[in-house]
Amino acid sequence: MDHVPHYNILKDDLSQFAGKGPAFVTFGEVMIRDTPADLERPERTRMVYLSMAGSEFTLAMGLSRLGIPSAYITRIPDNPYGRSLRNIAREQGVNTDHIAWAHKTEPIGRFIYEIGRTPRKNRGVYQRMFSAASRMDRGMIDWTAALADAKLFHTSGITFGLSTHSRYEKNYCYEAFKEAMENKPQDCPVGLDFNYRATLWSPEQARAVMTPLLNEHIDILITTIEDMAKLYDMDCGQYSAQTIVNGDMGIVEDDDIRAFGRDIIAAFDVDIVALTIRYPDTFESHRWESAAVDAQGNFFRSPAVKPITLLDRLGGGDTWNAGFYYGLLSESDPAKALQKGLLVGDAATRIKQTLMFDLPLVDKDEVQALMNEDLLGGGKRTVR
Repeated sequence: MDHVPHYNILKDDLSQFAGKGPAFVTFGEVMIRDTPADLERPERTRMVYLSMAGSEFTLAMGLSRLGIPSAYITRIPDNPYGRSLRNIAREQGVNTDHIAWAHKTEPIGRFIYEIGRTPRKNRGVYQRMFSAASRMDRGMIDWTAALADAKLFHTSGITFGLSTHSRYEKNYCYEAFKEAMENKPQDCPVGLDFNYRATLWSPEQARAVMTPLLNEHIDILITTIEDMAKLYDMDCGQYSAQTIVNGDMGIVEDDDIRAFGRDIIAAFDVDIVALTIRYPDTFESHRWESAAVDAQGNFFRSPAVKPITLLDRLGGGDTWNAGFYYGLLSESDPAKALQKGLLVGDAATRIKQTLMFDLPLVDKDEVQALMNEDLLGGGKRTVR
């Protein structure tokens, strides 16, 4: 890819969103994350950092910090943790008007997380069964009001795994989502980060919910090659689905990525497919790239595979999503929107993953500065 477009996001005119309700709306669960503060293992520590962790929450905050009016919807207990979540969202400019409040005794999801070091891997334990968010149901949210000015609505596969994980007889969050679909503006596309989590449900359980959801409701699908291989047995170029699942995939050619995206578009009738690709060399050193394909045939891939010296990878994918959506929401030309979204997303996530904890305290000017540095460094894809 010889030519890399330059976008100056600091000079973008976002006045189209002024004086209106949130242009971006998302819903899901936020967990309290417990990370040892004394470098001990979780079973030994007596000191923990409390932070917030949640895919959609991270994304809403990232977009808000980039200047897109955003709203986050969830169901949380009316207790200090729930109010802390609301307060953190508000301090970052995220609208919380449509949060559903549960009784103070209902649990909020928790995530016990141990950060690894080579060769010790990170380890996490979910405590999400029966959480307040897992019971978000029809009739709890005024979706007509919440989505009145929405230009993009988003959720993730994690959200729909919560009810299955809790062994409920019905999928409460899916019912809430379907109610949102019945009340959203006609011109509001719907995005989904597939985000399969084996700790929440089996591939069979996930397919039973996610396949009809994708076919009936989703316009923009963000996923990984690994998830599509594991859940739908999809090959990618020279790599079979089993090879991908086994973790033996190497560098993939442009034509293979483009064809893979087209296969997903054909399978689920979505308009846009975005793929994030992570190459973990050691625990602390990863390489990153992404690609996007749309139904009109537009294709863009990261100009180079870029290294990241990790501090905390959690929230990295969600921060990329925020940058990608920024491109889609701030650029009207479809081809340019894919390009811009990829470039902003790549820069934003590379910065975020050098920060501790999930939330993307990333500034627009530093994203622009990194994009400029990447451009000055040349436009040829390189593999290190």
